[in-house]
Amino acid sequence: MAETPEKQYPEKRRYRRAKIAKPLRVRPSEPRDEHFEDLPISINASKEGIYFHTRRSSYYKGMRVFVTFPFASAHDPMNCEYVAEVLRVEPLPNGRFGVALHLLMTVNYGSDTPAGIVSRS
Repeated sequence: MAETPEKQYPEKRRYRRAKIAKPLRVRPSEPRDEHFEDLPISINASKEGIYFHTRRSSYYKGMRVFVTFPFASAHDPMNCEYVAEVLRVEPLPNGRFGVALHLLMTVNYGSDTPAGIVSRS
């Protein structure tokens, strides 16, 4: 009888991922990183993370970014912005990369929130 292979890495996720294709906006949050605005489509997401594919090669493990998810337009009042950390960057075929983000905290810009206030997700 064939045995089922063991997982190569232990499962670290606390929340299940849902396959969801929604636009997001990603920008570096650190001044030392070259500024860019990436507008990929998510592959999957959970309460604490988002995974997407991109052609941009400037992502690296540990990079801090601002993420707006889902993203409709820069002036949409329903946008929710997060501070996130890049957990993994995987090379994919055709010069693309898979990027896994861990959402660290929500940044609230609403009129009912004092300037500079952030909340942990």
